[in-house]
Amino acid sequence: MLSLRNVDIKYIKGVGPKRAEILAKELGIRTAYDLLRHYPTGYVDRSKYYTIRELRDCNTDELPALQVKGRFVSSNVLGEGARMRLVALFSDGTSTMEVAWFKSIKSIRQALDSEKTYVLFGKVGSFNGKLQMVHPEMEDEGKTAISAGRRGVYPLTEGLRKANIGSKTLYSIVQAILGPADGGGRRRLTDPLPESVVRRRGLMPADEAVREIHFPTSQEALERARFRLKFEELFYIQTDMLMRSNKRKAQSHGLMMPRIGEWFNMFYRRCLPFDLTGAQKRVIKEIRADLASGRQMNRLVQGDVGSGKTLVALMSMLLAIDNGYQAALMAPTEILATQHYHTIRELASKIGLGVRLLTGSTRSKERAEIHRLLQSGELHILVGTHAILEDAVVFARLGFAVIDEQHRFGVAQRARLWGKGPGGYPPHILVMTATPIPRTLAMTVYGDLDVSVIDELPPGRKPVETVLRFDQQRLQVYRAMGAQLRMGRQVYIVYPLIEENEKLDLKSLEEGYESICEIFRDYRVAFVHGKMKPAEKDHQMDLFARGDARIMVATTVIEVGVNVPNATTMIIENAERFGLSQLHQLRGRVGRGGDKSYCVLMSRHNISSDTRRRLDVITSTTDGFVIAEADMQFRGPGDIEGTMQSGLPFDLKIASPAHDGQIIALARSAAEELLAEDPSLASAANALLTRAIKELTKRKADWSLIS
Repeated sequence: MLSLRNVDIKYIKGVGPKRAEILAKELGIRTAYDLLRHYPTGYVDRSKYYTIRELRDCNTDELPALQVKGRFVSSNVLGEGARMRLVALFSDGTSTMEVAWFKSIKSIRQALDSEKTYVLFGKVGSFNGKLQMVHPEMEDEGKTAISAGRRGVYPLTEGLRKANIGSKTLYSIVQAILGPADGGGRRRLTDPLPESVVRRRGLMPADEAVREIHFPTSQEALERARFRLKFEELFYIQTDMLMRSNKRKAQSHGLMMPRIGEWFNMFYRRCLPFDLTGAQKRVIKEIRADLASGRQMNRLVQGDVGSGKTLVALMSMLLAIDNGYQAALMAPTEILATQHYHTIRELASKIGLGVRLLTGSTRSKERAEIHRLLQSGELHILVGTHAILEDAVVFARLGFAVIDEQHRFGVAQRARLWGKGPGGYPPHILVMTATPIPRTLAMTVYGDLDVSVIDELPPGRKPVETVLRFDQQRLQVYRAMGAQLRMGRQVYIVYPLIEENEKLDLKSLEEGYESICEIFRDYRVAFVHGKMKPAEKDHQMDLFARGDARIMVATTVIEVGVNVPNATTMIIENAERFGLSQLHQLRGRVGRGGDKSYCVLMSRHNISSDTRRRLDVITSTTDGFVIAEADMQFRGPGDIEGTMQSGLPFDLKIASPAHDGQIIALARSAAEELLAEDPSLASAANALLTRAIKELTKRKADWSLIS
């Protein structure tokens, strides 16, 4: 396949400069190799012919695209202007059907030959009680070799369709690239994987796999081809990540922080809100070992909602401060940064630790004061958003940086944080994620980081009881809510707010707010959504946080950013419209105190069986890792990979980190074996692999030492 990497697609038969320009613009396809990696998403069977007579007895709505063979008996142009159409009568000897065209009418009519036998392929429908096929693919009987057997159906864009480049066209171009299955003119594709890897893992050779994915000879061969091509993509990622990780560990000397001193010990003795769990102690111990190792730390800490990740991060920052360094925590949104700031300031203020918040909305006077305190070394911890990355933000001795939700930051952004370390040394990096990531997905997205998992909840945290209720049970739900309010507790009511239907959803939110105010007249109700001005939003959130407002009606802006231990009930309206992980994050807003807490999922009664099964997952478990796995099973790669793949070195064309866990594990194992034998891939046997990885990653800069 490597020999085709530099073959310009415009030189392939059936392409040319104009089509090449469209393929590049719409799909990023510039070479023959690029098109071979544009894999089919489905297949149509061109091995069977149907008779028109047997189609008359079928429900045409349930029929797939199919092919018939016969001759045109007659043709007529009907209608005028925009209604003009060509209608021909087609016969296969068993019966007749109509064939209609609404475009290219003149050229098609001139080309029709009543003496020729044609093969038509398309969807059969019914019009005015007659069978009809509209704009079918049409070939002379003697020129159907291209369509024999199963044929790939390729993903298309609207731009390709407008340019009359369809799935059949792409299929024809792929065939022109690969040449005939047998005989002269066939291109043999070089295998980029080392022969040892192919042999040990029993993989289909590259040449055979590429042909089978485009022109499958059997279902078994197609599955083997898919496995091979998925393995190849994931093997590239795992090898690349392991090499970068090994390079970082070998070359990146870290700031030495061996001391456990006054700040850490004072906090541990006086300020801990609860005893550390065994998992928290284990993770802090792993971080301590990193800080004293002489190597720069790059560690991912993942834990469930409420597992105490922020406390672990703070205690790790105290280790850095005890060794004479400053620390920073960077979050992707102001709400999340503000939450971290309030949590850390509340915990650290008891021992006199200096903590400040820097975001895009920080006022100039306060910003200047923060800059001065940072440069003088008086400020111990800076919490903020992307504002921390600004050139004007200069630390005296930044030694430890916490990045929350790393996948929300670009590599170049993280590199700027890296460059703020003292004397050319990078700070130690701790990455946190509040969304539990299944092991195999973490292995792909964060494959070059050391991973720690906080898999216990702090003592006193009771599991939240979650129930599914329908609209007709609303009165029962409100009675239970009233009971909690009379006990002095607080309640969240969350509405979905979907961008594409924003006005309608906002109206629903406002109507819900008015209804709640009317029903619960004795209680003040706060009201928050993402379109409010920051000052008003903060005021409303503060009312609820202080307890002045007992009910919070909101959108998912409260998914993060609100910590109210007195809140014991979460009601989620239209729960069927949320993903499982988002429901789990919302549920994490309650149960933060010592009182029994509840999450009520409100839904329409007439939901699909898949939606019901999805909601049943949330009601049956509070384990975030189980929920994350289920979320991927139900949603597919979609949202998860859309976010996660921003951290991958190249786009995946066929593999799915969400669905191909076993293949990821096999690819990781194979990469580890290969690098144990040839750490730098310097041997001749690995030359093609090295070239393939370099060409696929296409990095504009060497970020190999950036976490």
